[in-house]
Amino acid sequence: MNPQTVLYDDECSLCTFQMRLLSWLDWNNQLSLVPLSDPKAAQIAPQLTREDLQEAIHCITPEGRVYRGARALRFVGMRLPLLFPLTLLLWLPGVILVAEIVYKWISRNRYLLSRVFGCKDACAILPKRERQQDQ
Repeated sequence: MNPQTVLYDDECSLCTFQMRLLSWLDWNNQLSLVPLSDPKAAQIAPQLTREDLQEAIHCITPEGRVYRGARALRFVGMRLPLLFPLTLLLWLPGVILVAEIVYKWISRNRYLLSRVFGCKDACAILPKRERQQDQ
């Protein structure tokens, strides 16, 4: 089975922390987490500009479908058992629209939020999980 590919900004400690968390929640190896600094990122999604990729998390399915921002998180959450119940809320009418607004605000302010919450070095609280599909 081909995993869903998640592209994220590895220069952002908040984003890196989220990916570390996802790697621990991904029990069935549904995700391949690829940082933007990896040359594979440009090959995986050639239709997306570097600016697009830095604005939001993106999830690319094996079929080539692209999910962005809160919709990417909803798509990913549906594949992770512990996030599944929470993700169901994002399917309620109108909730994804609010989630997109909140996501955009967090995305624009993620470097500031990282400093405020002390997320230096990806919030060292959570150790990195070495996974074969992320190589």
